[in-house]
Amino acid sequence: MGVDARAFWLAAPGRGEIRTSPMQAPMPGEVVVRALASGVSRGTESIVFAGRVPLSQYRVMRCPFQEGDFPAPVKYGYASVGVVEAGVAALLGCRVFCLYPHQDRYIVPEASVVPVPDAVPDHRAVLGANMETALNALWDAGPRLGDRIAIVGAGTVGCLVASLVAKLPAARVELIDIDPRRAALAAAFGCRFAKPADAEAGCDLVIHASGSEAGLGTALRLAGFEATVLELSWYGDRPVAIPLGEAFHSRRIRLQSSQVGEVAVSRRARRSRRERLALALELLADPVYDNLITGQGSLDALPDAMARLAAQPDGALCHLVRYS
Repeated sequence: MGVDARAFWLAAPGRGEIRTSPMQAPMPGEVVVRALASGVSRGTESIVFAGRVPLSQYRVMRCPFQEGDFPAPVKYGYASVGVVEAGVAALLGCRVFCLYPHQDRYIVPEASVVPVPDAVPDHRAVLGANMETALNALWDAGPRLGDRIAIVGAGTVGCLVASLVAKLPAARVELIDIDPRRAALAAAFGCRFAKPADAEAGCDLVIHASGSEAGLGTALRLAGFEATVLELSWYGDRPVAIPLGEAFHSRRIRLQSSQVGEVAVSRRARRSRRERLALALELLADPVYDNLITGQGSLDALPDAMARLAAQPDGALCHLVRYS
């Protein structure tokens, strides 16, 4: 095509760089996408940036269009929004979401892109992958009307989960975090806020998304008799100690994992991954989700931005990458 693509690569653990590579002409059934924006999924991408993906998870943690291998060099990411410039005629000019790393232009099969609804602007659409994780978590957890629900950890995914369960009629929803600045987000999403020490116990469902050992301990403490604690955090290669003594057995608590790689078993027979992602994008029509974009910069600035986000997140949620 005579065009070079520029992409963010993890050159070595803790060091990113921008690399350039030539683009080929698209094959039949493929589309050329010019990126408009992408989002940094800070929790997972910080673990990748630090080289902390466990050897046992190298295959599982590959993203759809990853190049290279863990720990590095590797091109990693999965939240790209762009416009189709060439390829399949029916998609020309369409804005699309793709599970693609941070790159300014790329070629993918038509089936790998999902149209972005008109009501969802580019910057908000980058939350598509995170919203898909939140949606899958609720399909796993199955919250019910009137439930007392706690979400421990007000990161991007935790906030998205809170925003969805807060819409359940008569549900009593509390977003829990050690950072008091998250209280404003809780109010925006229509739920209560509490620090861990002040959180309400006896919950029907607790969803843990803090990525910390202490947060998981809080989640278990808040669960009521025969309640479920749904674990959304991923700790990479870090061992985690959890209090399975105390009241864990006497309260018959159920500890369940949730991960977006597969559609939740409650919907797997009737929903494809593509349908799940399309629904996640539709849910982002609400402008309240603009509150989750807490920083932005160019592709050229991403190596420095990733180093900062991985080392000192300082309350950051989703970092937006803008493409000229």
